[in-house]
Amino acid sequence: MSGMDAVDRSILDVLRADSRTSIRDVAAQVGISRASAYARVKKLVDTQVIRAFTIDVDHAALGLGLSAYVHVRTKQNSWKSFREKVWQLEEAAHVALVTGDFDCVILVRARDADHLRELVLERIQALPEVVATQTVLVFEEHVGGPS
Repeated sequence: MSGMDAVDRSILDVLRADSRTSIRDVAAQVGISRASAYARVKKLVDTQVIRAFTIDVDHAALGLGLSAYVHVRTKQNSWKSFREKVWQLEEAAHVALVTGDFDCVILVRARDADHLRELVLERIQALPEVVATQTVLVFEEHVGGPS
């Protein structure tokens, strides 16, 4: 969205910190009227600067305390079919087409090392598009900045 100003950026900062913040509280924190805050948030949504209001989940509390990035090298021209299959995996939290030694990076969430091993060795590597994988464990994860 062209024409974003400091007020729009402040609104985004407030909503990034807590997407459930009321329009009244957004207006108060940013220093604008409720009507202006409502109109600006609506414009940010309508122009898809804000694509969704979401939540930050404690994955360990859900029994998915082990996170890893799985780097995948795929056969040439197989990205679309690979992507469709990977999104069928309930453990896949983020999938990205990247440059470098690998073609794709998948953020996965698993219960434990056995679950991760089964996911990578028996399900991801079994996909016909996959040439090679490399798994990198996540020790700490911070969403939205340092905490």
